[in-house]
Amino acid sequence: MGSKPLQLKFVQSATRAHQLPELGPEVAFVGRSNVGKSSLINALAHQRQLARVSNTPGRTQLINVFSHVAGGAVVDLPGYGYAKVPGHIRGDWSSMIEGYLLEREELVMVFVLVDGEIGPTPLDVQMLEWLRYNDVPHTVVATKSDKVKSAKRQRRKRDLAEGCMLEQGDIVWASASKNVGIERLRDLVISHLTT
Repeated sequence: MGSKPLQLKFVQSATRAHQLPELGPEVAFVGRSNVGKSSLINALAHQRQLARVSNTPGRTQLINVFSHVAGGAVVDLPGYGYAKVPGHIRGDWSSMIEGYLLEREELVMVFVLVDGEIGPTPLDVQMLEWLRYNDVPHTVVATKSDKVKSAKRQRRKRDLAEGCMLEQGDIVWASASKNVGIERLRDLVISHLTT
């Protein structure tokens, strides 16, 4: 039967962690622009328009908070690495994201989204190294798994794990469009929100 969709409700957007409400434990989603963060959050909640999805990368420009019906919150952070956003906004994103990740006491897990089709970019590796250096708990989620041809899947899983400096079993593979891995990820999110 599978796990029930996350019952999420949009609460607010903010530019800094201290502006956010205290809703209990939080899990955050972070990743490169166009990696599919908003689509994944929508798939977890089984709602099409909960998190704003766009064909234009870099649409999420604020910290967006969604409360969970059983307590806690899911946080959608701005994507990193998209060049067409004005420099002053891009510069503010890094302080916004880093400030949230370092200052937010409610934060219990960061899900780092990496494009499963292309593997970790230098910016993804930089983010993972930064999280490790700052002892921020995190889990890597490989998105767009449906775009990896089945003949190349095992090699891609091995290469992506190596690129992220992890074991293959440490990575959650998911596809928002094909609903692959969504149940496992949903169970992980719920386990962190209810600890």
